[in-house]
Amino acid sequence: MITTLPAIRFIRRMLQPTRGKRIVFFLLVDAWIVTVALAAAFLIRFDFMPEPPYARLVLPALPLFLFAQLGALALFGGYAMSWRFVSLRDLANILNAVIAASLALAFALYFLRLDSFVGFPRGVLLIDAVLVFILVAALRIGKRAAMEVLRGQRHTGRGKRTIIIGAGNTGEMVLRDMQRTQYDVYAPVAFLDDDERLLGTRLHGVRVRGAIRHLADTIRSLRVETVIVAIQSLGHQDLRRIYRAAKEAGIADVKIVPRLYDVHAPQIRLQAIEEIKIEDLIRREVVRVDTVAIRRVLAGKTVLVTGAAGSIGSEIVRQSCRYGPRSLVCFEIDETELHHLQLTLRREFPALVDRVRYVVGDIRDTDRVDEVFERCRPDVVFHAAAYKHVPMMEGNASEAVKVNVVGTWNIAEAARRVGTGKFVLISTDKAVRPTSVMGATKRIAEQLCRACGSESQTAFLSVRFGNVLGSRGSVLPIFLEQLARGGPLTVTHEEMRRYFMTIPEAVALVLQAGAIGRSGEVLVFDMGDPVHIRSFAEELIRLHNLRPHTDIAIEYIGIRPGEKLFEELLTAEEGTTATAHEKLWVARSHEVTTREEMQVLVQQLHQLARFPDTDGSAIRQLLRQRIAWYEPGVTAPPRAAVAVGAPVTPDRARERTRELA
Repeated sequence: MITTLPAIRFIRRMLQPTRGKRIVFFLLVDAWIVTVALAAAFLIRFDFMPEPPYARLVLPALPLFLFAQLGALALFGGYAMSWRFVSLRDLANILNAVIAASLALAFALYFLRLDSFVGFPRGVLLIDAVLVFILVAALRIGKRAAMEVLRGQRHTGRGKRTIIIGAGNTGEMVLRDMQRTQYDVYAPVAFLDDDERLLGTRLHGVRVRGAIRHLADTIRSLRVETVIVAIQSLGHQDLRRIYRAAKEAGIADVKIVPRLYDVHAPQIRLQAIEEIKIEDLIRREVVRVDTVAIRRVLAGKTVLVTGAAGSIGSEIVRQSCRYGPRSLVCFEIDETELHHLQLTLRREFPALVDRVRYVVGDIRDTDRVDEVFERCRPDVVFHAAAYKHVPMMEGNASEAVKVNVVGTWNIAEAARRVGTGKFVLISTDKAVRPTSVMGATKRIAEQLCRACGSESQTAFLSVRFGNVLGSRGSVLPIFLEQLARGGPLTVTHEEMRRYFMTIPEAVALVLQAGAIGRSGEVLVFDMGDPVHIRSFAEELIRLHNLRPHTDIAIEYIGIRPGEKLFEELLTAEEGTTATAHEKLWVARSHEVTTREEMQVLVQQLHQLARFPDTDGSAIRQLLRQRIAWYEPGVTAPPRAAVAVGAPVTPDRARERTRELA
């Protein structure tokens, strides 16, 4: 018994599939295929009776055929594809490899005129190419075809009875992964889709039973336990109707395919499917980005993200991982959150474990910043580290200056010195006509980037957007916590309005801006219409099947220091210019500042921040001198503020002024 245990362990270890074993297996089988195909080609060409002069050509030609065809398969990725998830793209690569090998063989046989192959039959070359393609392709797709047929026959329905909303490509990939797991978690019983052409059809044996509006009836008739939404283009209103219909029919488990999954992956894994978040139901926008342009900027590059463990920074890191960076540097001062990010990335992107570096550091520490940039030499920098809470920074003006201004200068200077290709600053709508220290310091950071961009080969640009739902310290987590305690929900003012966007959508536009933005530009997001915080609170209460002002109270607590009733994304003085993307605009600015002038200003602010300044009056005075529109403590709506979405004209500015009045 003792002697057999090591033998069993050895056998199990040898049978355990690995990448190296898979490559060796395919090489051996492909070599056998090439040998059989060449012999069969001679037999077919000569009606299974090859004449002696031609029969003697088989063995001398075999090494040449093996080298050409196996080499072409390796060159075209024939040994890198997934056996389980082979796709039409993989078959196209096999076809290209066979064609390339045949052309190389034709050149060697007929143009180099090798003595050993004089008179080699041309028909053999064509027949051999056809046979090799058929056999190699059959080998690749055989396992997947067999698994799907067997799994279809072994459908035992052990998992939760599931309806998939959407019978398109995404829904089909979800179903395919259910088959891969042998329906242990989810057992699909029906598709629902509004495309009339799909009604009554079947995907892998699962029927499209009706339109989405029939969801509640279908749930009851089929005793459904789970609903999975697999339509990525759904807006929040359509998604809310699906959610409510499922809840009213008694379904507690409603899931959704993430909006921004890896479009280059051969499948969607069930592990990526997530619970519908409350922000999806309140403000889910349809954001389309040019993944080709983003991939051109990030693929094969070293990307550094400051504030990498924050709400925005961590999402930038996750989305950047999908574009294949050569190296990803996560720079963060909070080592606990950085550790959590490390665990998340190891789970979601195991293939990138060796490419991600986790750096604990403070952007205020010049020596640490310089050390990291010299060592990593990033090609792209996303600067998301900042102090962002307006009321908190009103009482800590010196810290806002140290991080938002001095820290930005440190990162920008380090990027300029090492020759970083692109530097993207994450800015905020609070930088427009700022009434807070936080907004004023972010406006200085924008000016800093514009000045650096005019005197450097590094492309410095800023992206400016409003509030993101679900970020730490934002209104949504606060409201949810208050709801959990039974209320009341606290709103600062009845007329308070804000722009909102979910974190994944905002970050997708950040990456898009980084791809299309030019040096010195401030890119502004079209975030739709501003939302009354009062209406937002009422809608959130209703989504929890409660009545606002009856079951849950709403209290008005007054505007906090530095806040405005309405945050605008640009001013009438700025205006906008359209870009290649429908949701991105360039803010026109007349601010002209040199890098030397900005360096003097940064030094002045840093000097003030280093000494005790209890009320921050000295810092505010210097900021007021620098920013023409900075009006500390002003909370009324600005007189000529405009929403982004179209170029600003005098008529539009006057119209907006009348609206706000």
